[in-house]
Amino acid sequence: MRREYDFSNARPNPYPKLLKKPVTIRLDESTVRYFKQLATEMDMPYQSLINLYLRDCAASGRTLSMKWKPRGKRVA
Repeated sequence: MRREYDFSNARPNPYPKLLKKPVTIRLDESTVRYFKQLATEMDMPYQSLINLYLRDCAASGRTLSMKWKPRGKRVA
């Protein structure tokens, strides 16, 4: 190793947008089982498959087709 390094010509990392952010998400067991089975068939990690699916939904602007009535304000 050198005693000193010259970073005067260094540039910022060009790949920060490609990094993934770890999140915690609660999914039904049947949903996880479905993606694990599909991922096994496709020979890829199931978390990567879920990420690809969600990315495709976001890129295509896909929305849910179900009707949902939000809960009203809670009264203490």
